[in-house]
Amino acid sequence: MATYTTYDQVGKAEDVQELITIISPLDCPMYTAIRPQKVHARVYEYQQDTLAAAADNKAVEGADPSMATLTATTMKTGNTQILTKAFQVSATADAIKTYGRAKETAYQLGKALKELKRDIEFAYVGQSNAGVTGNSSTAREMDSADQLIASGNTVAGGSAALTEAMILDAHQAAYTAGGDPTLLMVKPADSEIIAGMTGASGRNRTFNDQNQTLTNAVNIMVNPYGTLKVVLNRIQMTTHAFLLDPTMWRSAVLRPTSRTLLSKTGDSDKHFCVYEGGLMHLNDSASAQINALT
Repeated sequence: MATYTTYDQVGKAEDVQELITIISPLDCPMYTAIRPQKVHARVYEYQQDTLAAAADNKAVEGADPSMATLTATTMKTGNTQILTKAFQVSATADAIKTYGRAKETAYQLGKALKELKRDIEFAYVGQSNAGVTGNSSTAREMDSADQLIASGNTVAGGSAALTEAMILDAHQAAYTAGGDPTLLMVKPADSEIIAGMTGASGRNRTFNDQNQTLTNAVNIMVNPYGTLKVVLNRIQMTTHAFLLDPTMWRSAVLRPTSRTLLSKTGDSDKHFCVYEGGLMHLNDSASAQINALT
């Protein structure tokens, strides 16, 4: 007589875990580090200025002063970019019982908002993009971060790997111009190069063997021009490293992220998520960058 097994059974209960795993990273270091600033037009403007260079200054007692030659401020212009996510969920998909989420619409909305935030980060540092004014058939585009940093504060990597000398040169350029960057934002692979800088000749490291832990990371770099917090960014261009002063950057927000339920045309709901904004660097010389890295 054959043994009756689970392969013969009918009506077995499913075993589906109440868990949906997503390992896609959610951190957006540039977007998170800077403050939002409300703008009121798709083309926004802001001004920059500089002080005269320090010079030998002396006057004869009682003499009439010489009038200085004044210079106008520099007007900077930026464009807002429209970023969107849209999705459609049937009424039945929301009505049925599901694993890992209560309602399909809520789950898909959460995903869309996270993806939109990552797209904003990509617009900031994930590409080299010059702003586009746009028209009725061409999308407006914001300037990416590398376009908003002064050429004098840009160190050429020369199609080579990141070096400590490059970081020092970029930091010196920003410092000389009056900037005070506090973040060194790099791609993950460059964090290993920075960690390896501790092994340079003449440098010592202290190991605490009591915990049997080897630490091979550098979170803070201190050099003659200031202190830099090392921040990894998975989304930024692999060809760049940024020395940023977050207080001098703004997310220019024309329309904050919102969700709109579009008109109903059938047995489903259409959802439209939108953000409109740009990127501002309050002074081009406040930060620095290294480009053309490998």
